[in-house]
Amino acid sequence: MTELNVCLLHYPVLGRDGRIISTAVTNLDIHDIARTCRTYDVDHYYIVTNLPAQQQIVANVIEYWTKGPGRLQNPSRYEALKLVVLKSYIEEVFEDVTRRCGVKPVIFFTSAKRGEGVITYAEASRIMEEEEGPVLILFGTGWGMPQEILSMCDHRIEPVRGNAGYNHLSVRSAVAIILDRLIGEQVRKEVQVDGRIDKSN
Repeated sequence: MTELNVCLLHYPVLGRDGRIISTAVTNLDIHDIARTCRTYDVDHYYIVTNLPAQQQIVANVIEYWTKGPGRLQNPSRYEALKLVVLKSYIEEVFEDVTRRCGVKPVIFFTSAKRGEGVITYAEASRIMEEEEGPVLILFGTGWGMPQEILSMCDHRIEPVRGNAGYNHLSVRSAVAIILDRLIGEQVRKEVQVDGRIDKSN
């Protein structure tokens, strides 16, 4: 793959009653998922929220740690937070990756619920390794993602704990576990291809 991206979706997602809602962005999810993404050499960590007040929260955090005092106070946190990209809608994420890489991303998603067409982590890892274009791993909040979003995805990865009686991990925990299962100790190397940087496993 030329590029690995993670996206945390706050809109549109499902509420407890199955209706479309927007969920609140948490400061912990901004920081902890960014740190996980940096650890596993993810190229961009997208946060999608359509609410102006929530967008401002994310923008303030990014500003402080990448351009403000936080950059000098904690350089390692800067390394993580500089991966964060704020978008209003998921379509903007697709467009951004496509514009940068010249081809649409292959999209993976996972859910705590079992569903049809589920692939294992080993299968997903193999597909990612063999993919020549960008990859996007989509994570939902709330009570999951609506069908209109799932229909945009190419692969559904099995739940983290598919046979467990209790499967309600925080999204930041799920992101860390899933990236480790997909990437583990693989090292993504940068090589020169026709004068440009190509990232591959």
